[in-house]
Amino acid sequence: MATAPAPPAPHVIVFANEKGGTGKSTTAVHVAIALAAKGARVACLDLDHRQRTVGRYLDNRAATITRTGAELPMPVHATHDGHTDAVFERLWHELSDGADFLVVDTPGRDDPFARLAASLASTLVTPMNDSFVDFDLIGQVDPETFKVTRPSFYAELIWDARKQRARADGTTIDWVVLRNRLQHIEARNMRRVSDALGQLSKRVGFRIIPGLGERVIYRELFPSGLTMIDAKMFGSMGLSHVAARQELREMMGALQLPEAGAAHPALAPTPAPMPTPMPTEAAA
Repeated sequence: MATAPAPPAPHVIVFANEKGGTGKSTTAVHVAIALAAKGARVACLDLDHRQRTVGRYLDNRAATITRTGAELPMPVHATHDGHTDAVFERLWHELSDGADFLVVDTPGRDDPFARLAASLASTLVTPMNDSFVDFDLIGQVDPETFKVTRPSFYAELIWDARKQRARADGTTIDWVVLRNRLQHIEARNMRRVSDALGQLSKRVGFRIIPGLGERVIYRELFPSGLTMIDAKMFGSMGLSHVAARQELREMMGALQLPEAGAAHPALAPTPAPMPTPMPTEAAA
């Protein structure tokens, strides 16, 4: 007797960075809600059982929905216990079932489950702030010329994960370095970091895209679980809100994720950019 085909696996978006303070969790929630607002079936897995920022953010969102009766896009979500292989496997399969996207947030430290999640990613997003402190996670530079001297341990770890995934099932992990919290000052430093990222991206094959700016609004939204998608909940929209929503539109377009569902009005005005090919994986 013929058996029914297995349901399609979700597109897995893993936010991974072994350094805290890069806006990783805030960005993960905004991406998840933006996808859900477009009609996609979205699930979230929080692997940081200590901070549990994504889990708490979405709990706050659920409480806002209950309190106000507002109809807001809401992903299903769960938090791993941080220790158990069986729990990780169970949550991964439960959340993947029927989902178009599985968004995974990882701790800002070395973690075995974060490494495993990175190896299972369709899109791997590494947020970083615009500084050489954050750049040091993925590469090292000469202190005088600021030229890249070599990839760092983390870049080599992701490189190995991508090679193993390609050998295992022929899948290419799209590694995206997302520049978060860009400042409008220190233009010389921004140029140097940008140049170094460009050099390193050619060596280890990641894409560079703009992320979310350094804005108070992102911190203020956490207690209510709201995002820039939920503009109708804000009342009046200031210029900073408009700019923040445009940042989100541009980031979502640059991520080049597969389509699922109809476009949400908050995202529709900005078309996605033309896809660019992944750099050839050559030895660093």
